[in-house]
Amino acid sequence: MEPIAPQMDLSGKLLIAMPGMGDPRFEHSVVYVCVHSDEGAMGLIVNKIASQLSFSELLEQLDIARPHGDRDIRVHFGGPVEHGRGFVLHSSDYHSEKASTMDIDEVFGLTATLDILQDMARGTGPRQSLLALGYSGWGPGQLEEEIVQNGWLTCDASPDLVFDRDNGGKWTAALHRMGVDPKLLSSEAGHA
Repeated sequence: MEPIAPQMDLSGKLLIAMPGMGDPRFEHSVVYVCVHSDEGAMGLIVNKIASQLSFSELLEQLDIARPHGDRDIRVHFGGPVEHGRGFVLHSSDYHSEKASTMDIDEVFGLTATLDILQDMARGTGPRQSLLALGYSGWGPGQLEEEIVQNGWLTCDASPDLVFDRDNGGKWTAALHRMGVDPKLLSSEAGHA
């Protein structure tokens, strides 16, 4: 009989893609894990822009009045699953009127309903936010296996890293917070 590994809960943590992980969609990705349980995991890539769509274009497609000011809200590529579905990862100061905000922890919340986009367009949304189309998903045990196979490093999430506008620097910044020099990373797993 094999021993049962304890369930890790990575909800509210960051995944940092290791070099050579094998999936080009996640190369140099930083993923915020929204939910992690025995049933699998769901997260949002927080450092890749969806360059084909602007916030104003998204509002127009959804028939939401465009903001009066020129709000510079960028749309991110949240992951390869359900590209047409939108998610807003945000600071915990915001809660949807429709009670559809999921409190991830005391710092972050997640809302996936149109009312948050309407509030953001009016300037009454969360203090900090990241708008993403699509998400990253793993089946039961899949994420744990990818971590064992040297696909991901994990670290604590902080708003200054997650909501930073320098998407190109988030991967390196996350590694530095762990005390890891990106130049010293190997794509091979080491086993003693």
